[in-house]
Formats: sequence, C-alpha cells, structure tokens
Amino acid sequence: MNHKLSKSTFVRGLQCEKSLYLYKKHYNLKDPASPTLQAVFDQGNEIGELAQSLFPGGVDATPSSHFRMMESVVKTKEFLKNKESIIYEATFVFNEVLVALDILVKDKGGWKAYEVKSSTSVSETYIKDAAIQYYTIINSGIDLIDIYIVYINNQYVLEGDLDVNQLFTIESVKDRVLDYLPRIPNEVSRLKNVIKLDSAPNIDIGPHCNKPYDCDFKGTCWKHIPEYSVFDISNLNKKKKFNLYNQGVLTLDQIDLSQIKLSDKQVLQLESEAEGRSYVNKVKIGGFLSNLSYPLYYLDFETINPGLPKYQGLRPYQNIIFQYSLHVNQSEGSELSHKEHLADPKKDPRLELIKQLISDCGDSGDILVYNISFERSRLHELIEQFPKHKAPLQCIIERLKDLMIPFQNKWYYTPEMRGSYSIKSVLPALIPELSYNDLNINDGGTASSTFQSMINGSFKGDELLTRKDLLEYCKLDTYAMVKIIEKLKKIKLF
Repeated sequence: MNHKLSKSTFVRGLQCEKSLYLYKKHYNLKDPASPTLQAVFDQGNEIGELAQSLFPGGVDATPSSHFRMMESVVKTKEFLKNKESIIYEATFVFNEVLVALDILVKDKGGWKAYEVKSSTSVSETYIKDAAIQYYTIINSGIDLIDIYIVYINNQYVLEGDLDVNQLFTIESVKDRVLDYLPRIPNEVSRLKNVIKLDSAPNIDIGPHCNKPYDCDFKGTCWKHIPEYSVFDISNLNKKKKFNLYNQGVLTLDQIDLSQIKLSDKQVLQLESEAEGRSYVNKVKIGGFLSNLSYPLYYLDFETINPGLPKYQGLRPYQNIIFQYSLHVNQSEGSELSHKEHLADPKKDPRLELIKQLISDCGDSGDILVYNISFERSRLHELIEQFPKHKAPLQCIIERLKDLMIPFQNKWYYTPEMRGSYSIKSVLPALIPELSYNDLNINDGGTASSTFQSMINGSFKGDELLTRKDLLEYCKLDTYAMVKIIEKLKKIKLF
C-alpha cells in the first residue's frame, strides 16, 4: 500500500503548503541541515530510544532504512497477529497517510499510544501531530483507549543512576486530540491535492516560515531578499518587518520614516546606512574605558546543554561549561598572555574547570565578557552545584564587565555591523583583518555539537586535531575582545 503523506509531511503542510510541495517534488532544493540542527535530531533519537525503557521487553518494528517504511507496516501487522503487547515504532497506513508511533502498548485496559518528544512541554503542534497518528491508527483497526505525549521533566535532577520514570513526564492528550480530530479528513484531502499540483503554490514568505519550525526551504523562498534588508533592522519586531515587506519595502533606503515609528537606535542604523558613515559617542566610550581596572582579563565560555543530564546534580538541558579562553593584560600596554582549558569528554568537566578558572582569574582586576548575562548565569549555576567554591566564584562574578554594552547601545556603530551587535558582526566591522571564516570551527553551535558528539561517543574524525580547532575558535573569541578594546582606546585619543 502506497502513501502520500506521513506524520511529518502532514505537519509540514499545515505550516506551509509550498513547503510540503517542495519537499515532495523538489527535495533537492532543501537547505542542508547545520551541525547544530543535526545534533538536535540526534538528541531526539537518543531520547526516543531511552523512552522505550519505560515499557521494556517490546518488539521493534523499525525498518532497515528510512526509505523503506513499508517494512515497518508489515512488521507491525506480524507483531499484532502474534499478539505482541509492546511495539516500538509501530507503523500504520490509512487513506494514503503513514505514521510511525514511538511506543504502542496493550495493557489490561486496552491499547495505548505513546509519542516521545525531546521538549519540556506539550505544544499545540504536538497535538496536531498526535491527532494524525490517532486518526491513522484507529482507522487501521486498533481501538486506542488513550494517546499520550512523553516529554522531558526539566525539574528532574540526576542523583545516582538515571531514573527514566523521573526523567519523563507522561501526559494524556486524548481530549485535545479528539477536539482536533474532525478536521483531519479535510486537512488530509487538502494536502494530498497540494501534492498533485503541477507547480508550487504561490505562497509568499511570512511569519509562517519560522512557525512552528524554521523551514528548510528558506534558501529557495527567500532568495529574492537582499543580503542586507529590512529584516536586519535591529530589534524591530517581526510583524513590523513583514508589514514593510508587504508594502514592497525591501531595503533600508526605501523606508519612509514618516510612515513607521522606529526607535532612536533603529533610526541611527538607517542613517548610518544611508550616509555610509560610522557613529561614535566618544564621551560614553571614554566613560566605559576609564571604568576598567587592571589587570584586565578577557573571558569566554563554550557550553553544551544535553537533554539527558550527564553528570550528578544536573537537570535536563542545563548548560555545562566544557571550555574557556582567557587573555590577560597585567597593565595597560603590557604583553598579552593567554590561558585556556578544554575538558576531557570522558569525565565530568566541572570541578577541574572551576579550579583552573579560579586560579587563572587571580583575585583582582576586571574580567571582560561579551554578553554578561550568559557568563554570570553559568557561574551562578556552578556555585549552586559546588557551594564549596562559592566565595572565589562569586568574586569572579563581581568582577565581570560587559564589552557588548558600547555596541548594544550603539555608542559605536558602523554600516558594516548591519544592525547586529554580536561579536561575529562587530569584529569584522572594527578589525577586518581578523575573521572567523578561516577557522575549521567558526561558531558556538558547531563547537557545542562537536564536543557533545565526543561525549556521546558518536564523534567521527581526528579528535586531537578537532580539539585544536575548538581551542582556536574559543581563543579568537577572547582575542577579538582584546582587539576591540584596543580599537576603542584609539578612538578615545582623537
């Protein structure tokens, strides 16, 4: 029996008919998955497999490959015929819709369906997802008495061995599924008709491109948007951006300020672009620089946040620092020194990192970071986990200062920043000769997913070389801050 829709393509079609059409007819246009997104998929698979231990002893209907889903349908029928009571990846087809359920269980009450999610709550999209499963399964002759979503309990704290019964929350969604169920036949018919079309539906870009999921055909649908457009206006809400776009306004120079209310910072961005000049508030920058105390430290953390807590005292998705870079100027004009730490993926990195960080940061002088809320939060978490080290860690927290402030407040702004005050935008704008582009690892998401794969044992590559790449990336983050401070000091002189 053939199928035209699956659970995932049904949900895709509900988000955008054009995305569904492109997926079915022009799959080759799909944007490649980033390492960060691939890590999310891998984590979802890991969590899905772990959830099977909530119902041990089942039989597995998983196909030999993702492209042979009908194998699972055949296996599921065989398992049902043999009166199996727990089936993993039970797969059904009805009305040309194919769904694979994570766990199907028969107990004294009857059949129950369990769908596993790696998130920490039940979203409206998950209800629609569960509804298409329920529709397909009950019409395949399985009299479901309930359907559940199994998701992560983010209040669970790992103490001893991982307790799956505490890790997962199991919530019945049958009532909400039944509310949505009457809409399913019409939606299925509508989406099957979309697939039959001779060409892609004429659907323009809009907020649906990112809701509920980031669409993986943006490379196709957004290719008419200039590299620098109204979508890059700093802190402008999405609705206003699309209002401008729908009026035919694509670039900043097309904006009529009498027709839209913008903040002073947004107006500054527009004027900077129009005039091709930088804005520098020497008084504010001078005040920021004069408030810095030597020795001056430049600190950056890299973290992972695994869905399954890896170490004692951690919750799901809690951040773990696995690496830091620290540049140090003992006094103004002194020779720059560098310290760094990269954890061993085979053991809990926290205590060793804490001890070295405390030693490396000394006991006086300001510690510059970029986006202080992140580093501050990570240090507070370490205090919570290792209260014995509270005093020196609290001392580090009190010495933190945020280098992002001059750029966030647009005390220094150039057209090259394109509305962004992230260090990845500020660095090439101020110091063009320095770039992340030449690095093998050049963003935090890739650094995080790479180290996470080392912990999981799924890393494929040269670990020694990759560790060097991780160190080079983190080192550039703090060296960038050093060079930015040097640049700001030169401005102050004039």
